[in-house]
Amino acid sequence: MTRPEVLARLQPVFTDFFFDDVVLAPHLTADDIEGWDSLAQISLVLAIEKEFGIRFRVGEVEATKNIGELADLIARRAAGQ
Repeated sequence: MTRPEVLARLQPVFTDFFFDDVVLAPHLTADDIEGWDSLAQISLVLAIEKEFGIRFRVGEVEATKNIGELADLIARRAAGQ
């Protein structure tokens, strides 16, 4: 799965989660999206895991710096790495 494919699948997850038309881009961070705080992070990670049928390891998501790195992590997890 490529980064653009992951971003395309993430888009509706973010739109549904934040009830807003958040346009995902690789450079975006949690600071760029209103309402993305530590509590939202937990629920968002669960929604992403459900959408992609993956499980993140402890600390993996927190180590990502932006949406692009998160998409790359999802692609690796989806590939079984």
